[in-house]
Amino acid sequence: MSVVKRIAREEWRYLFRNRVAVFGLLLLLVLMLVATFNAWEHQNQTNAERAHYQAQVNHEFEAQPDRHPHRMVHYGHFVFRPLNPLAAFDTGIDAYTGNTLFLEGHRQNSANFGDVRQSSLLLRFGQLTPAFVLQVLAPLLLIFVGHSGVVRERESGTLRVLLAQGVSGRQLVMGKLLALTGFAGLIILPALLALGWMAMSGQTLWSFVLWLSAGYIIWLLIWTFAVVLMSSLFARTRDVLLAMLAVWAVMVILLPRWIPDIVNTTIELPTRMENEINAQHEYRALGDAHNPDDPKFTEFRDKVLKEYGVTRIEDLPVNFKGLVGMESERQSTELFNRYATATLDLQAQQNQIVDRFGWLSPTLALRRLSMTASGTDLDNFRRFLEQGEHYRYDLIQGLNRLQAEALSYADDTDKNKENRIDHKHWQSFPTFEFKPRTVSETGQQIVPAGSILLLWLVALAIATWFQASRLGRIVR
Repeated sequence: MSVVKRIAREEWRYLFRNRVAVFGLLLLLVLMLVATFNAWEHQNQTNAERAHYQAQVNHEFEAQPDRHPHRMVHYGHFVFRPLNPLAAFDTGIDAYTGNTLFLEGHRQNSANFGDVRQSSLLLRFGQLTPAFVLQVLAPLLLIFVGHSGVVRERESGTLRVLLAQGVSGRQLVMGKLLALTGFAGLIILPALLALGWMAMSGQTLWSFVLWLSAGYIIWLLIWTFAVVLMSSLFARTRDVLLAMLAVWAVMVILLPRWIPDIVNTTIELPTRMENEINAQHEYRALGDAHNPDDPKFTEFRDKVLKEYGVTRIEDLPVNFKGLVGMESERQSTELFNRYATATLDLQAQQNQIVDRFGWLSPTLALRRLSMTASGTDLDNFRRFLEQGEHYRYDLIQGLNRLQAEALSYADDTDKNKENRIDHKHWQSFPTFEFKPRTVSETGQQIVPAGSILLLWLVALAIATWFQASRLGRIVR
């Protein structure tokens, strides 16, 4: 048996004679199982509820009686955002963003009913998920279990004996690393099994599972190298523990909270109220979509008359009120999209700046990788908003087109007539289907965060290697 393996075996024996290590591992595994079960149940229940309500509102829309098309424009429709199966692993920002869009004419509504707004205050402090356990608690356990690995040998005097017997500093450190890496493997094993089961059962793709697995394996290896490195730098166990707890507090707790707050004050987002006031002010300047005689539509009216070769709107083969509705919706959609895109671009800019601090705290890089692979990041939410808006625009314009083609202008302007069209028209509109990112798109977004994690691991590995070579000279 090689020296490295023998040292690793003895370290394993020490770890499992240590009640802190055994109890901590069992507690973490229990937390992991509870987190996995709770998150899985929550994800299944949430998706079932949203699918049920989506089917219900689809049925209610299609079951509307004979109506005027513009009545249906204001009746509106709902779309619900489905949860990615991997949201059971990492909820990301899903709990803080809305999951329902109300679609109607002349307006672009924001998503509503985020979990935080309709749940207890406990959710605001973080939901217990497998990602949370691995990101926050697993490094803490590695610190308590592995901080004494090398420094213990120095304090007890056995380090000099080992070096005198021909054991090199690198062999000693590699043995400690091997043992702590095996312990880290026990920590992550339940998560890997759960992710593998999700992929094998067809609930998600292997690509996403492999990205998540690789990211968290690198994450735990980063902490394994960091703990062993610090253990070889200090002369007392207490100093190693205090130093590593300080590193953990700054890297895992403080920086991931401070940096987004600092960025948020640097790049301020307009409030929802400010956007609505400014957008409504500009919207009023576009003209009244319900009044075809509004002077602001004069140029549009002349263009339509010229296109059809007539001089009066009464002579048009289509209903001019429906055409005005289509033109007004086009103009208002461009206006609302401009405000929405500006806000979303600012949020994306904030995220990009936060991501750059991944070189300072690998926690930020891991969170970006984890949320992106799980489909619970801001980009995925933005896709839902944009696809929902695209569906809203097609739906409203389809109803406006029905008004233009299925009703005559003379009938539509006669207040004494009930202008309704057959309810079967409502059944011709397609249902909303959310399309998440493709595998290649997700991979492109994961590469920067994955690269940061790899560089952190390589840097710590190099530092540990050189420190191990100095260990013998320092002790002597």
